[in-house]
Amino acid sequence: MTLSADEILQQLRQRQFAPVYFLQGEEPYYIDLVTSTLEQTVLPEHERGFNQVVLYGKDTDVATILGQARRFPMMAERSVVIVKEAQGIADLESEKAWPFLEAYLKNPLTSTVLVLGYKNKTLDSRKKLGKLLADKAVVLTSKKIYDNQVPAWLTSYVRSRQQQITGQAVAMLAEYIGSDLGRLTNEVDKLLLNLKPGQSIDEDLVQRLVGISKEYNIFELQRALVQRDVLKANRILLYFEANPKANPLIPNLTLLFGFFTKLLVLHQHANPSDADYKKLGIANSFAQKDYQLAQRNYSAERTRDIIHLLRRADLQSKGIESGSMTDGEILRELVFLILHPVPLSAVAG
Repeated sequence: MTLSADEILQQLRQRQFAPVYFLQGEEPYYIDLVTSTLEQTVLPEHERGFNQVVLYGKDTDVATILGQARRFPMMAERSVVIVKEAQGIADLESEKAWPFLEAYLKNPLTSTVLVLGYKNKTLDSRKKLGKLLADKAVVLTSKKIYDNQVPAWLTSYVRSRQQQITGQAVAMLAEYIGSDLGRLTNEVDKLLLNLKPGQSIDEDLVQRLVGISKEYNIFELQRALVQRDVLKANRILLYFEANPKANPLIPNLTLLFGFFTKLLVLHQHANPSDADYKKLGIANSFAQKDYQLAQRNYSAERTRDIIHLLRRADLQSKGIESGSMTDGEILRELVFLILHPVPLSAVAG
């Protein structure tokens, strides 16, 4: 049976436990969330010492896992067997192990809750093991969310904690952290712990606690580029060069590349609607204003040239055609070429 993370968590809150859970997919956040919930809720703490076993895929095999699963609980209603990093089980997908898995899945010990966390990949549902699990276990397939879904997901997560977050803070976190839900929730939880009664998560709190300099960060550099503010851009570049560990080049290039690729999409619309912005994950009016100004300052043709320059800088950051340039020099040249357009034919590479 295939269920969503929310459906599984709802069942767990109602203390409805299945004999076997197979948690797979490219987004580890939901796999970890369901695993942790099972780890903390199936058994009371005083029963876990004898009745809860945690194994790691690379250190175990199918026979050991099934041996643990067939053990009856000691002075408890249930036992729990959790296999983390189950993608590392050497013989999980071996045809030799399938008869033993099939025998257990068809007749699992009802007093055991067996949990397999199979991260960063999925089983082929067309093969025997995939079909068997879909039929006999509760299966979660945790998919990565798209970048344009992050703002809505983030807002929903904060609201689920009975708190509020401003549009500027959402945009900043979404751009700075992206779709890594584990890291995103860690940062938001840190912010929530520092909220005063009645306070919302806002841009100032994010800048202060997530480690983003209030004046000298990639968002301010991006804004300086949008506004074509040469002086401000150069001040930020000087700060970046003086603090390279806090301002690594590749993540900064990624953020700028994301901005200008979205800008190129918006150039396809003479007058982008709210729906057009929403499709790109530009969900608040502050971010929309930046894109509107960028559309006026950078034509579609110029935006395509900038994307070419960003790809060139990315190659340079990996040592291709960069000579002895430092990361700071690569970014400085990139910003100069964005703010002082020259024909691409005049740019090396």
